[in-house]
Amino acid sequence: MAHIDVSGIDYFLSDGTQLLNGVTFKVPDGTKTALIGPNGTGKTTLFRIISGDLVPDEGVIGRSGNMGIMRQFVGQVRDESTVRDLLISAAPPVLAAAARTVDEAELAMMEFDDEPTQMRYAQAIVDWGDAGGYDVETVWDEVCMAALGLPFDRAQHRPASSLSGGEQKRLVLEALFAGPDELLLLDEPDNYLDVPGKRWLESKLNESKKTVFFISHDRELLNNAAGRIVTLEPGINGAGAWIHGGGFGTYVEARADRNARFEELRKRWDEEHIKLKELVNMYKNKAAFRSDMANRYQAAQTRLAKFLEAGPPEALPIEQNVKMRLKGGRTAKRAVVAEKLGLTGLMKPFSTEIWFGDRVGVLGSNGSGKSHFLRLLATGGTDPEREHLPVSEVEIAEVPHEGTVKLGARIRPGFFAQTHVRPDLLNRTLLDILHRGDEHRSGMGREAAAGALDGYGLASQSEQKYESLSGGQQARFQILLLQLSGATLLLLDEPTDNLDLHSAEALERAIDHFEGTVLAVTHDRWFARTFDRFLVFGSDGKVYESPEPVWDEKRVQRAR
Repeated sequence: MAHIDVSGIDYFLSDGTQLLNGVTFKVPDGTKTALIGPNGTGKTTLFRIISGDLVPDEGVIGRSGNMGIMRQFVGQVRDESTVRDLLISAAPPVLAAAARTVDEAELAMMEFDDEPTQMRYAQAIVDWGDAGGYDVETVWDEVCMAALGLPFDRAQHRPASSLSGGEQKRLVLEALFAGPDELLLLDEPDNYLDVPGKRWLESKLNESKKTVFFISHDRELLNNAAGRIVTLEPGINGAGAWIHGGGFGTYVEARADRNARFEELRKRWDEEHIKLKELVNMYKNKAAFRSDMANRYQAAQTRLAKFLEAGPPEALPIEQNVKMRLKGGRTAKRAVVAEKLGLTGLMKPFSTEIWFGDRVGVLGSNGSGKSHFLRLLATGGTDPEREHLPVSEVEIAEVPHEGTVKLGARIRPGFFAQTHVRPDLLNRTLLDILHRGDEHRSGMGREAAAGALDGYGLASQSEQKYESLSGGQQARFQILLLQLSGATLLLLDEPTDNLDLHSAEALERAIDHFEGTVLAVTHDRWFARTFDRFLVFGSDGKVYESPEPVWDEKRVQRAR
């Protein structure tokens, strides 16, 4: 038995802004419930409240069953942690604590070889076994083989940063679904997964008897795996929750019907309000001349007061107004020319030409070299001219390669980083970033900057620092900077991963009107339908072209 009962949750930000307002819903036992809503409405904050990381200002959380958690950072691990550390992060608290004690004891043994240190180490090993550590290592062995193709003893000390984002996600998800927890809390579990990985996740969600509450913006995944949908809807005093008891296939129509009902109820309420005010005014005027009208005037006032006290029907949720406008410009007909280009240790040499105006999807399994290919183009390709340098200060690691890839005349690459890591933007507010500009982008006055942010649904975040934004807000701001910097070649690495449904649709429209060339690495099956042709990074290490999306390429076979 495992369930979640969220009742009347209010949460205020440190500046006094109300983020969540009376959020109430249930996640019944055994259900697969998705949480969706515009970026910045508090989805991850609500998850942190449910997990116990944050304390709400009002309301209570009730739940049953042991809870396993995948937090948002999985997929973005770039620190010194190892594969074993990642697995421990998904383990039950008792097991995780025993593992940390063993790690501390082992470090102490490296510095001191006295008897007390040896005894502490011996006790830590015993406690690890008592907590079920050796049993879980057997499970982790199966998990590592499934996620990485390596046994646990070979994978455990490997740096987590050496794994792709999708490999990190798959590893933790495998551990959670194989673990003992009856209740799973998954914050964007599909981010960074390739399509075979997403199909695997859909299968796990449908087959598992666990109760799962997850955040996702992937329209295909929602359609295929969510049995219930909770929507956080922004309001004047914070976001409230609306529950749709069916899947995504019926969600859009149900929400439109609900909003139409609210609009009709509000219209009727407004009409009744006008009638009551007119009635009060009429009796007020009559009572001024006729004493027998005083009681009727008082009764009309009482009726109006009770009407206003009851309040209007539930208001329509505030709709996000995101209007992305990617401009671009004319360039040479041949935008990208690759000749016998090989990505060292990743893909075999291939040749291709990408023409001005092409919309090219870059597909393949995780770890096949797709992001490396985009990063190589983002740095200007082989021996870049000055005009081919990227239009942002994003740090791009060098990509070892053989052969050549050259960019055409007037090509200015704009790179969207999948992980949103932008050291150049840290500790700066959005208004400050736009106001100051850089060598690629002119500075903007406060009014113009506010207008640009409003077009991307970021007006209320103008004084926030970049690192404090949600993943989706960071994604939208990155796209705004590409617009302002005059990029003519868009290199988008998983741009829809953190975008809410409305923003993803806005990006699709912006790309459609962009005057220039677009290459996008994506595992978003819905998004991929908008592209003209595809470069597929195959499991045999070869790159080939396809007129249709190819989603069944397996993991690239190479030494790991």
